[in-house]
Amino acid sequence: MRNIKLIIEYDGTNYAGWQVQPNGVSIQETMETALGALLKGPVRLHSSGRTDAGVHARGMVATFSTDSMVPLRAFSDGLNSLLPPDIAVASSEEVPLEFHPRFDARGKHYRYSLYRGGRRSPLARLCAWHVRGELDLAAMREAAKLMVGEHDFASFRTAGCAAKTTVRRIDAVDVGEEGGFLRVDVRGSGFLRNMVRMMVGTLVEVGRGRRTPEAVALLLSHPGSSSAGPTAPPHGLCLEEVYY
Repeated sequence: MRNIKLIIEYDGTNYAGWQVQPNGVSIQETMETALGALLKGPVRLHSSGRTDAGVHARGMVATFSTDSMVPLRAFSDGLNSLLPPDIAVASSEEVPLEFHPRFDARGKHYRYSLYRGGRRSPLARLCAWHVRGELDLAAMREAAKLMVGEHDFASFRTAGCAAKTTVRRIDAVDVGEEGGFLRVDVRGSGFLRNMVRMMVGTLVEVGRGRRTPEAVALLLSHPGSSSAGPTAPPHGLCLEEVYY
């Protein structure tokens, strides 16, 4: 038996998220269908996590078991020939049977993109949140630094989050400018449901002067005492990399 690890890139615009579900076509379902056609039988993918509807990925990690001896190239080039244009396998490799993409992960890197132009951009509309008006970047960076470290992020999750603990370790939150875009790069050991999007929504409120960095510190020191900012739209979020 072989354990094959895939790095998958996808545009999540037209999908109901990563996980197979009854209310729409998912990335996982599309991948498993293509793998089944390639290997002439059902295949089950195990991923490093889930992404919601509309969220993108450059580095989703997934594995599957097979007794097929087809060359590794078939799981990248061959599989890509069966996948739609908005999903692709960036790389494939054989890993030890005990490797698990979720339980062995040490951390993840998400990037959230905000478009800063005064007018809407047709080219940016599917991959960035269009935020008009001035933003106080110094205040946003000050608030971002307060999010780094181990904190109780209970105020930064949406309903339906089934996590047993809301304590998470955040290694970095960087707010950077790139052309007409603002990039928020978040690296950490793990994340609650919609946590990154709520972090970004809170930072935007700080940038607009509707919330102070001190108010963000209060959210972390007294979780549940008040609510975080709005959940940023899903299309600005991309899973960049999973660390092992």
